Amino acid sequence: MNLIADYQWRWRCSTSGGVRPLVKLLTYPDSKIREHAVTTILNLSIDESNKKLISKEEPIPTIIDTVENRTVGGKENSAAALFSLSMLNDNKVKIGELNGIPPLILLLKGGTICGEKDAITALFILYLNHTNKSIAIEAPPLINLLEDKNLDMVDEILSIILLLALSQGGRQQLGQLSFSETLVNLIKHWTSKNKECSTAVLLELCSKNSNLILAALQYSVYKPLADISYYAFDKLE
Repeated sequence: MNLIADYQWRWRCSTSGGVRPLVKLLTYPDSKIREHAVTTILNLSIDESNKKLISKEEPIPTIIDTVENRTVGGKENSAAALFSLSMLNDNKVKIGELNGIPPLILLLKGGTICGEKDAITALFILYLNHTNKSIAIEAPPLINLLEDKNLDMVDEILSIILLLALSQGGRQQLGQLSFSETLVNLIKHWTSKNKECSTAVLLELCSKNSNLILAALQYSVYKPLADISYYAFDKLE
């Protein structure tokens, strides 16, 4: 497994038929072997050509299962592997169709810092695909995570929510009056970067929904927005 970190060994492994046995190890009874296998697949997938070789062996269902049901280390590396493989457009669609989005969202709530970062990165890449934006409507809601002050990923979650807000289905899900209150509270009380991201989301939603504009005004959004402008946030002026 350690040798795979070296380019020459990755090349030898992929060109000598090593990918198929590794994918088969993802279902091996021993959890440590499964974890080592997914880590090796992750390292192999760094190379673009290997992404295609790995994908031909259909590892994605088993990797999703590892995110959902296995050890902490297995979850982290599997989330990272999904991120790496999702760089291929066909895999973005496949991960969404195989219900790979909900376990990644759950990992944001119950994973380690490393696992959370891998999961949020994978989700961002997956939501670049229009089909997955529609699937996101059925996934556990990201907006609830914004109220978790122990989760230090507010900006990243808001970036994903902004992607969802660009689609009609996402706007319908996010166009709740209660969500506008959440955004206003972020604009009022959180960090400068959080305020910037929250304002971008609110602007996108309000541009298509006049009721949200009225709701945001009722939640007293005008003064914090004026303060943001006063303190020269160039992107928001």
